[in-house]
Amino acid sequence: MRALTPLPYPPARRSGAVLALLTAAQFLVVLNTSVVNVALPAIGSDLDAGQAGLTWVVGAYVLAFGALLPVGGRLADLFGSRGVFLAGLALFAAGSLAASIPTGAGPLIAARAVQGVGAAAASPAALALLLAQSPPGPVRGRALGLWGAASAAGGAAGVLLGGVLTDALGWWSVFAVSAIATVPVLLCAPRLVPRDSRGRTGPLDLPGAVVMTAGLVLLVYGLGTRDGSTVLGLLLPAAGVFLLLNLGSIERRAKNPLIPPALLRNRSVVAGNLLMLPLGMVWLGTFFFLPLYQQKVLGHGPVTAGLTQLPLAAALMGASALAGRLRGTLVPGFMLLAVGLFWLARLPLDGAFLTDLLGPTVLIGLGLGLAFVPLTALGVTGVDPDHVGVAGGLVNTTRQVGGALGLALLGSLAAPAVGTAAAGPAALAYGYRRALVGAAVIAVLAAIGAGAHRRIDARADQRIDVGANTRTSKPIAEKEPS
Repeated sequence: MRALTPLPYPPARRSGAVLALLTAAQFLVVLNTSVVNVALPAIGSDLDAGQAGLTWVVGAYVLAFGALLPVGGRLADLFGSRGVFLAGLALFAAGSLAASIPTGAGPLIAARAVQGVGAAAASPAALALLLAQSPPGPVRGRALGLWGAASAAGGAAGVLLGGVLTDALGWWSVFAVSAIATVPVLLCAPRLVPRDSRGRTGPLDLPGAVVMTAGLVLLVYGLGTRDGSTVLGLLLPAAGVFLLLNLGSIERRAKNPLIPPALLRNRSVVAGNLLMLPLGMVWLGTFFFLPLYQQKVLGHGPVTAGLTQLPLAAALMGASALAGRLRGTLVPGFMLLAVGLFWLARLPLDGAFLTDLLGPTVLIGLGLGLAFVPLTALGVTGVDPDHVGVAGGLVNTTRQVGGALGLALLGSLAAPAVGTAAAGPAALAYGYRRALVGAAVIAVLAAIGAGAHRRIDARADQRIDVGANTRTSKPIAEKEPS
């Protein structure tokens, strides 16, 4: 293994410019998880894409992004963060440009997958560069705070921007703008971001990367098909589960494992990822079905649908900031999320924003924010400093893959009512209700799991001598968040 050459921290002025560049890239990457949601009805109409096709317009990006995040982080270790960041951004821009050309549902889904692959390379490399540019202490804390704010702002801005662009220019423009906005980042990065001499000579864990990616794709694709009762519909997810279950044995034999086995023995990391999975399922599922209900049932235009989701986004950002200062927000967050989803699942045919949408969406935003921050911290608690980046990538992978799984599972609940071209507003509302009730049940189960983890962890802490407990030297926090 080649020794790491430390990078000198740049002057504050240059560091600020680099930070702005890297957070702009993260903003664009996260923006594309939500910018398409309000445009889905227009895409379905123009490209004759059914409910399953629209699900994959979102799911292809989320699945490729989430499944390949650890691979992107590992490539940055091997070949240098700067080069992987630039290559990922270029691929992301190419996928965005291809998605803006309305040739059909299939090519659009493929272009979204290319976008996701580029994002999976650019995002972890950008985070590694950000840490390399920020000295430990308050400066790094502020940098990570801006990174988190860029992620939250990207998700919030995507809903409104998607509505404005779709209404003014057409759905294709949401992808064209992403391609255009990536160009200045690509042009400025070679000048601003210094070359990094980080890297290891060990090979990429190709078997682990292939098995993990194939397992996730088979699982999510199998669950997303309508033929769940057929042999193929049962074999695909079963094969995915089989591959994922065997990933651990492959990683233990690898010289440079994609996911260090030590992470899988850390109960905080395991709990954080297990609980982040349902949060991702509920998060993306809600942002997928809510705009469809607003436009197809209530008759809202794209801009109106985007504007009426701003209170949800504001509540999410505010709760995230609050959760960073409080303890014990995980279980209340999941419970608020469940209450908001059950309330929203009423979905009346003549619903009004003030009486039927504002209250439940604010609760949903509060619940998401209060749960997301402690889960992110939990996923990197007690981790060796050399593995913090891998752990952070893993918990983000879990959230993205959870979103893809959520689309598949919740979409299958809605499909019997909304899967036909003749489905009217009543049938559509019924299908969306089924999906949101399913999301609420997932949130309740997650709250129960979070409470159980907290009790088990408290009992374990009582049995461990504090002086011998390796978690007393945690780089992230002294105690696990809950």
